[in-house]
Amino acid sequence: MGHHALTLQGRFVAAVLASGPEAALSYHAAGADWAIRPWEERLIDVTVPRGGSRTRPGLRIHSTRGLDPRDVWRHNGIRVTSPARTLLDLADVLTHKGLHRAVRQAQALNLAQVRQIADVLTRANGRRGAPRLAALIADGPAPTRSELEDLVLNVIDAGGLRRPQINRRLGGVYPDLRWPDQRLTVECDGATWHDGKLAREDDAERQAHPEANGERVLRVSWQQAAFEPQQTLARMIAAGAPLRRDERAP
Repeated sequence: MGHHALTLQGRFVAAVLASGPEAALSYHAAGADWAIRPWEERLIDVTVPRGGSRTRPGLRIHSTRGLDPRDVWRHNGIRVTSPARTLLDLADVLTHKGLHRAVRQAQALNLAQVRQIADVLTRANGRRGAPRLAALIADGPAPTRSELEDLVLNVIDAGGLRRPQINRRLGGVYPDLRWPDQRLTVECDGATWHDGKLAREDDAERQAHPEANGERVLRVSWQQAAFEPQQTLARMIAAGAPLRRDERAP
């Protein structure tokens, strides 16, 4: 009975069960299980206590001195490293861009808050990726929903502007980025989300509602954020976006 066409989740379950009672799905596999990283066909990562299983066909076994009970959760029926611990593991192996996106996705899904990541960092024990992860959360949470929002937020951070609110409810809409004191909203127009009749109607509502309440709305495209960052930054400043330390004040 049964068949050989295991789902990815079935393969994850099998990998953990095959590695012992203290094993946990980790690294890229845990990232995929939590939906904070896309899955690319690779060996399935499993972390075990030092002295445990070293090799298994189709698996990449990571040995550790011990997993703190706070860092191992049950998800989809198996032991898996917590989202915050998964980010710490990924910090050792991902590029800056990949880690940046994983952290934002975990925050957007409300899986890992800054305090949880900071707590895991206190147990990092010299992990080489720990300083990179710490730097990414230094400015607080940034639960963006797209790579374009990431890109625009990078322009804001690099330009010395104060961090705006991100995807916070305003009446019946959720502006992408907003400085409430300046009544200034930035909408990020990515082709994936803004093509098509329904998307254009949604864009119109997202612009009309803030403007009807006295907000100024700037629209920023991928082209502008990626290839004209200084011009994009200048537009935001001209519209009233606040500097981190407002240098315009007397």
